[in-house]
Amino acid sequence: MTTPQTMLNLDGYTDLPSGKIAAIVTYLEMRSPPPTSRAEVQEGWSLQSLNSDRDRYRTLYRRIGEPWLWFSRLAMSDEELTGILDHPEVEAYALHDGRGDIGLLELDFRPEGEAELAFLGLVPGAVGKGAGRFLVNEAIRRAFARPINRFFVHTCSLDHPAALAFYMRTGFTPYRRAIEITDDPRLKGLLPRDCAPQVPVL
Repeated sequence: MTTPQTMLNLDGYTDLPSGKIAAIVTYLEMRSPPPTSRAEVQEGWSLQSLNSDRDRYRTLYRRIGEPWLWFSRLAMSDEELTGILDHPEVEAYALHDGRGDIGLLELDFRPEGEAELAFLGLVPGAVGKGAGRFLVNEAIRRAFARPINRFFVHTCSLDHPAALAFYMRTGFTPYRRAIEITDDPRLKGLLPRDCAPQVPVL
């Protein structure tokens, strides 16, 4: 027996079933590298590859993403994640400050003629210190070092409240908007139930 889908009200409110969360997703792109503002590189910062270190990747992904309900990589089996990280057209890096990992940068060159900024994020406490600007500048540099026609990314209303404006300031242009509805990852055991209190569990 199938459950009828909730019809989306395009001119008002749409109730969600218990256990579901919703986000407004904004898709952005750039067709050529913009002039990048200089990001001050702190002493001790280094980009270190994560492609061969699945456990380190998961740990960093979780530290960055828990406050914003990132869960897509956590829902993957080890084999699925390894298949992505081992792919020659995927680059994943940790930003290390000399004491520990503070940022994540993941680029996906699998779309023909394009590059996706798959993930970019900072651990709590690292925001506002230039690390985000450093990572996005590095992402743009690496993306357009290849013969691509388009560099794209998406962010959503569950993410850091400054994320969308940040991407627009760095040269990305919005071109599409969508609503994503999914199971609450906290109720599925992928994330702690008490994380992201700004999105109540219902």
